[in-house]
Amino acid sequence: MKLGLILSLAVAGSQATRTVGQSPDRLPRAGYVGDSTCLQCHKTEGTPYLQTGHHLTSQLPTPQSVHGMFQAGSNTLTIVDPANNSGEPGLIFRMEQHGNRFSESAITGFPPNLQQRTENIDIVTGSGKRGQTYLNWQGDHLLELPVSFWTDGQQWINSPGYHNGTADFARPIHPACMECHSTYLEALSSDPSTNRFKPDTFVPGISCETCHGPGETHVARHAGKPAATSKAADDTILNPARFPRDRQLDLCALCHNGIQREPIAPAFSYVPGRPLREFFKPLPSPVVEHPDVHGNQVGLLERSRCFLSSPSMTCSTCHNTHSPEQPAASYSAKCLSCHQWQACGVAKKLGKSITSNCIDCHMPVEPTTVIVSETAGKEVHATMRNHWIKIYPDAHLP
Repeated sequence: MKLGLILSLAVAGSQATRTVGQSPDRLPRAGYVGDSTCLQCHKTEGTPYLQTGHHLTSQLPTPQSVHGMFQAGSNTLTIVDPANNSGEPGLIFRMEQHGNRFSESAITGFPPNLQQRTENIDIVTGSGKRGQTYLNWQGDHLLELPVSFWTDGQQWINSPGYHNGTADFARPIHPACMECHSTYLEALSSDPSTNRFKPDTFVPGISCETCHGPGETHVARHAGKPAATSKAADDTILNPARFPRDRQLDLCALCHNGIQREPIAPAFSYVPGRPLREFFKPLPSPVVEHPDVHGNQVGLLERSRCFLSSPSMTCSTCHNTHSPEQPAASYSAKCLSCHQWQACGVAKKLGKSITSNCIDCHMPVEPTTVIVSETAGKEVHATMRNHWIKIYPDAHLP
């Protein structure tokens, strides 16, 4: 193993604790009012939304939001044991909690002359369903910390994209990453590869106004009035349910179309209801028979026979974005609203039991080759549900 130690280890110890970000009622964008204002009238939709993966896709670090294991005995990741006899320096990562402060340390070298670098966890990305990756501010530079927490197996792993055997605290986080993992973060450059931002403009999570647009005018019109019960369109706020089908899909595709897209407009400039092609170059159509599951999820849905045969089908046909995700099998009821279970190819063999889970056969969970962690000789692949709805001959049967 060849170790690349990018530590700047002359610096020992962590930076001072910082909590950088906006409260829900103080936003840095003109016209935006924040979720707490929306919730004053829209509790039915807004309250359950606070528990969704979208809303929790980034958070400030707290004992509730950080899901990793920070207790002694389970808070280390050994890449190279310092007591090894290979002639290579040891490399261990240690994750620690001190009250509301969380940190990652890299410890390397030959005993007893070990060196250490410690950096704070300043931003948590990921709701924890699959795992979490942690970010760190170095001045106005936003960087990915080298160790992530993986929910499957409750384990620490090298952050995806890092080379095994490195202690690199300098991997940049670009605006496109934050566009899908936060409501807002103002970049200090128009260069899409910049990682320089105004830290105090960070608004964690995906908020109501990400999909509904700025709410200031809407709030001003309805201030002091009962919540509207009319089904009539309100031109002071965007309602994605009223968008044409293509624009509804574009709103989801803003983040659920893979990582191969090329921006032609600054991050956070997308306006719900506008064609996505005004902000990103169109993705090439997937031509391979079985694209990677982390590819364009909306594009995979659009290849499905169900989608092609159903002019009104969108992501919202199955997903209620205002509520936490349900167990996958529960979405079988959506399938059976159009399909007769008796027509399924395995119905005669398995009988009506197949109605309990159409999803795992026709939308299987598959490993991706895009989100991969190589950790101490093992590869950890993220798994995602394939949204190309079709017959998979090797799918798991109940």
